[in-house]
Amino acid sequence: MQKIVTGIDIGSYHVKVVIAEHPQDPRQAPRILGIGYAESRGLRHGYIVSVSDISRSIAAAVAQASKAAQQKVKRVYISIGGIGLEEAFARGETVVERGNSEISERDISRVLDGSEAALMPATLLNRKIIHRIPLYYSIDGVKVLGRSPVGMKGTRISVETIFITCLEQHINDLIAAVEEAGMEVEDVVAAPIAASFVALTKTQKRVGCVLANIGSETLSIIVFEDTVPISVKVFPVGGSDITNDLALGLRIAPEEAEQLKQGAVFGSPYPKRKIDDLISKRVSDMFKLVEAHLKKIHKDELLPGGIILTGGTSSLQTVADLARAALRLPSRIASLAEGAASKMQVKDGSWAVAYGLTIWGFTQGGDLEQPSGSSIGETLQAAWRWCKKFLP
Repeated sequence: MQKIVTGIDIGSYHVKVVIAEHPQDPRQAPRILGIGYAESRGLRHGYIVSVSDISRSIAAAVAQASKAAQQKVKRVYISIGGIGLEEAFARGETVVERGNSEISERDISRVLDGSEAALMPATLLNRKIIHRIPLYYSIDGVKVLGRSPVGMKGTRISVETIFITCLEQHINDLIAAVEEAGMEVEDVVAAPIAASFVALTKTQKRVGCVLANIGSETLSIIVFEDTVPISVKVFPVGGSDITNDLALGLRIAPEEAEQLKQGAVFGSPYPKRKIDDLISKRVSDMFKLVEAHLKKIHKDELLPGGIILTGGTSSLQTVADLARAALRLPSRIASLAEGAASKMQVKDGSWAVAYGLTIWGFTQGGDLEQPSGSSIGETLQAAWRWCKKFLP
């Protein structure tokens, strides 16, 4: 197992890097050795418009974190988000191979491959699967209680699977940008899933909740129930839209509007009520999008764990109250102030994705997802990556 892991959250506003060390006690969180950030350049709504620009931003953030941690960074885990992130669902079914009808790991792999094969061709057009997560299994038509039916007996096994996909070009561009900065990508993780490792408790995931990451140009949500993600959605709105509303409504420059949004202007000549109204209207519109999606998946007002907010824009004072009013659910701001993160002054939820990537790196996702069947070429590539770890 790796002793040091680096996670890079490549957002539209900032690139954030966390370098963490594997804890000696597996019950503890990874210990943060260094953090770094840089202004993002070359991104728009989460997708790359200039590989060279974002590569320089990545290099600057990694250099800062590397200096703080006194560790040279060669391999990294990166997050992927943006409006190119989508979900798809499919069902697979297969006959149990063994003569004694006992279900094996091979049966699990085969039935998951079957669900992937059942996806509509249009679903994967120009797209790549980055996660495949079994929602639940059934044996001979009876739903299995628990995460895995391995060891149980039956003649037929089926699975309902959620696939999280992204535009293949976007993934290739991100990997190219990281490699241009002199590093190798170990794995690509959907940003909402990475954040969930840090921002959500086991209880919240079990009873049902929604994690909302309000970034600069996107709002991403992930819905959990029975400890598994049942839906992922990204909307093309974010904190920059609030800034633009203030700039237009008050007829001021975007730079001044950004300072007003953050509450950094004292003695402002503009009416506080008007500023609050402009912010509230845009934030309420964001949560209406979330509410509409929850209604679509029949989970509106049915998530006892409520809504947990992360991302830079979640730090605005009224966001939690507006979320509670719009969704009629409990609402709170995610915080990293407790545990290992506090030692490096990582106190707000905007670092949840970068820190979550390090946890993913140490656990390889835990039992959240099942690995895809790999081709001979992919197997050889994986073997070469493993061998390179021992080369100078």
